[in-house]
Amino acid sequence: MAPVFVGHSSNSISMFKSVVSTLHIRTTTPTCNFPFFCSSLSLSLSTENNNNKSSWRVVSESLRVLEWDKLCNSVSSFARTSLGRQATLTQLSSTNNPTSYQHSLSLLDETNAAVEMIKHGACNLDLTGVHLHLVQSAIQHARRTLPLDPNQALSLVSLLEFSHNLQLTLKSAIKEDSDWYTRFMPLTHLIMEMVVNRSLIKLIRQVIDEDGSVKDSASPALKQSRDKVRMLEKKLYQLMDRLIRDENSEASLLEVSNIDGRWCIKSGVDQMSFKGLLLSSGSGKGNIVEPLSAVPLNDELQQARALVAKAEEEVLLILTEKIQVDLDDIEKILNSVIQLDVINARATYSLSFGGTCPCIFLPEDKDGSFTHEARASGTLTSKVSHPKNEWTLYLPKAYHPLLLQQHRQNLQKARKDVKNATAEIRRRKLQGESVTQKGERDINLSSLEMQVTALEHAQPVPVDLYIAQKTRVLVITGPNTGGKTICLKTVGLAAMMAKSGLYVLSSESAQIPWFDSVFADIGDEQSLSQSLSTFSGHLKQISDIQSHSTRQSLVLLDEVGAGTNPLEGAALGLSLLESFARSGALLTIATTHHGELKTLKYSDDAFENACMEFDEVNLRPTYKILWGVPGRSNAINIAERLGLPNTVVENARQLYGAASAEINEVILDMEKSKQDFHELLHEARHFLTLSRDLHKNLLITRRKIMEHGTTQRYRKMQEVSEAAAIARSFVHKRVRQRRASAVKPSQPTAVGKRQHIMANDAQKNAVENREHPTTRRNSSPVKVIKQSPTVKRNVLPEVGDLVHVSSFGKKATVLRVEPSKEEILVQVGNMKLKLKLKDVET
Repeated sequence: MAPVFVGHSSNSISMFKSVVSTLHIRTTTPTCNFPFFCSSLSLSLSTENNNNKSSWRVVSESLRVLEWDKLCNSVSSFARTSLGRQATLTQLSSTNNPTSYQHSLSLLDETNAAVEMIKHGACNLDLTGVHLHLVQSAIQHARRTLPLDPNQALSLVSLLEFSHNLQLTLKSAIKEDSDWYTRFMPLTHLIMEMVVNRSLIKLIRQVIDEDGSVKDSASPALKQSRDKVRMLEKKLYQLMDRLIRDENSEASLLEVSNIDGRWCIKSGVDQMSFKGLLLSSGSGKGNIVEPLSAVPLNDELQQARALVAKAEEEVLLILTEKIQVDLDDIEKILNSVIQLDVINARATYSLSFGGTCPCIFLPEDKDGSFTHEARASGTLTSKVSHPKNEWTLYLPKAYHPLLLQQHRQNLQKARKDVKNATAEIRRRKLQGESVTQKGERDINLSSLEMQVTALEHAQPVPVDLYIAQKTRVLVITGPNTGGKTICLKTVGLAAMMAKSGLYVLSSESAQIPWFDSVFADIGDEQSLSQSLSTFSGHLKQISDIQSHSTRQSLVLLDEVGAGTNPLEGAALGLSLLESFARSGALLTIATTHHGELKTLKYSDDAFENACMEFDEVNLRPTYKILWGVPGRSNAINIAERLGLPNTVVENARQLYGAASAEINEVILDMEKSKQDFHELLHEARHFLTLSRDLHKNLLITRRKIMEHGTTQRYRKMQEVSEAAAIARSFVHKRVRQRRASAVKPSQPTAVGKRQHIMANDAQKNAVENREHPTTRRNSSPVKVIKQSPTVKRNVLPEVGDLVHVSSFGKKATVLRVEPSKEEILVQVGNMKLKLKLKDVET
């Protein structure tokens, strides 16, 4: 008996036969072994398919309890078009998207580029008037060679013009500053690669009018047919007007009506003077009659309109054929614009809620060797990798996005209510209503204003999450409604946002590993279809999570071990967390009330404790996380503060046990030590900041002192150099004078002696100028001439000579000499003075 193959092709059969021959299966027994092989393979394929379905179900359930779908809807609302919103939802809500680390990096690069474009301002993605769904319909019509609708053609023109204008704006921005080219990457390539046919835009504008109708000038046949229609309508109007005027007595009861494109007369009476075809009649509604004289004209009008429709269809069909030439480019432009709308939605959402660009990394890359070029806070940063290498997860002051969105919506609604109430009060005052009503309205307004003030002060509390690299499991304890579940959801949503190309809502750039999947078991889930209780539903979900989680997964468990006997639940919780720490996910975060789970940290370094802070004075949670400290029981203390009888409280303490009380005391001491440590750390950081500022100021002061010292030394050197030159010149002159006096044997008169000395000086200066021209130029000699008081000065100083100004007691340089007036112009320091010769000594 030959084997029967169901659902397999001939290629599959041949493949199976080759495998059988390879396994040396005897041909004499194919009926026994070969069907067994086929059934085993089918079972394997079925098992793999079931595993995929189970993995998809677990991931989908995890995203549902994290409320990821609500966040996706919030992001998609920032898209400008319906196709953009649909594409945003498809991209974000897919459980397998993105599938790789590089894909996530590409998404973040796109978001960063869109943020830069938004901040630039000029490259704004304004899709007002661009109906992408009509463009999509136009492409489908063109694919099937069907005439385009005029509105579809206009939408196509709007898309092409938008793309062309966007390219021009981008080129202009890059021309102003070439850095924008790289800052807008990879959107620069996406925009520049769009091929826009300007001639097609011009052609559509020539054929289609702004109101969506085909122009008369589109074709001669269309113009002729429309002219005929207008002529026939004019004739029919004149005919109907004449018939109505002939019915003088009942003219007020007659009116022209149009039924299915045929001109008729609607009458409120049964009798009319003209003959016609009764189209409809009824009691109280009157009769609609088509006059016999109008029948030929109506028939001719119908034929003319049919010709118009045919001519319009021919024009639109020709336009469709023109579009078919560029159909591939148009489809690429449509897809690019939809992609731009999706990217812009992510960027707009990120900026709207004050997000920061996260730094994502592969979990295997613990040494920081991988680099990722990211833009944080709108500015291009250098290549960064593990800016805080000691952390696996670094989320400073992270907000739950849905809570932040809800708070903003409530605040906006409250402010709108105040605005409406204020307008209502103003309206009532203008209308002069009673004081009582106004007083009631004033009370309502005051209440609304108080509500706005309360919302403004009740901002959502961010959480700080710093998980070290060595930590594999984080155990969070704390009171009910203390924020443990919100903390879990914040981490899960932040991981999904970073993975999907969204900014994380944190105070600074967050560091998040790239998780291949985020698994969560949160809330009281009951499976009625599988007859599972709350506890059983949790166990089923946790079992599936453990089966499908990898070394790159994030696992979030809420109230692990709850819903059953406390001792059994604690034991089961201990075992589960130890299993996840040994061979489970990359990071597991669990919340619990079981005290036994707090001790795992002290026996295994892979565990870390944290608790939600509780204000025992005001008896309410602060929603802040205390790290390294397990939470302690507050129920008995709260009961005592709330006024429960002392006997009941003391009995409860005794039943609770002295050992537990001692543990709580130890935990209390640890909490106090932790708070003291943080206070000292804060104080140390404050003093470190002050010391850094002081060191900076000292460096600045030192630089200024050194610059001042250098300036002073240079100035002193100049002064010494000038004084030395003056002294050198004076000494040389005195030496020459003494030499000259020693050469003369006779003693001349005073005047003759003076002239002789001047002549010798002139001769000596000429010789020195020839021998030392450089020295002569650089030094300005002082001409010291002793003049007898009875002899008139007959030698004037020369320009450049140094003279002594007795009134200032300083030396001055001669700038100009005026012999006729016996005056000279000198410069003393920065001053210029005009003096008499008698006031200076040469």
